[in-house]
Amino acid sequence: MSASDHARWRDQRARTVTAATGNLALVETRWSGATRPDVGAERAAAGPTVTVTELSRTSIDTGEPEYGMRRWDADSAAIRAFEGIDAFGYDPDWVIEGRFTPVEGDGSPRTVPFEHIRDNGGTRDLVVPGDIHVTIRGEEFTLAAFDDGGTLLLVFADATNGSETYGPGRFLFVPRDADAAGDAGTVVLDFNRAFVPPCGFSAQFNCPLPPASNRFPFRVPAGEKNVVFRDGFDIYAA
Repeated sequence: MSASDHARWRDQRARTVTAATGNLALVETRWSGATRPDVGAERAAAGPTVTVTELSRTSIDTGEPEYGMRRWDADSAAIRAFEGIDAFGYDPDWVIEGRFTPVEGDGSPRTVPFEHIRDNGGTRDLVVPGDIHVTIRGEEFTLAAFDDGGTLLLVFADATNGSETYGPGRFLFVPRDADAAGDAGTVVLDFNRAFVPPCGFSAQFNCPLPPASNRFPFRVPAGEKNVVFRDGFDIYAA
């Protein structure tokens, strides 16, 4: 990726997070347990700028399915207060090759427990189809990236968190060749595309936190830093 490609990616990010169901539009996440919510009634009562969607998850306590709904507002306070996403300048030195090694065994998916920001220390098992081996600054790392709709999503932390970048950590998609997605091979970690996770835009998201294997003891001065709002807007007070 060139500097011009990076600029286009930055523009696309701004358009995505401000979309009608973008990260900044999420104003409510409501769980109803084992009972499916009446989404039709919610949609009928919603205002013209509001979109209502269903969602589900597995209960940490029981392992059973839980159901809920989300309300997205294209005219949310967060969208109105949004100024942009602060970011480091493009640096080609932070485009790093690694190697993906798939899980070996009987074909059963491997899961890794990830703590989530709104689960009070609880963990949720996410499918990690293999390991990413990478050498950064002479140090070797074995990273756990989980499967996010067929794409590897790396949740990582580094020494910039809390001072220069979003405190809990950042996300990075790691693309693989679609024809060999389950095979061993080279992958590219472009940290210029590290991004603030959804929970940095709305407190209604429940983002996974970096596991120990994905915590770098040095700065990664590439990618997005923080979401910038005007007039002291605070997502936790909205």
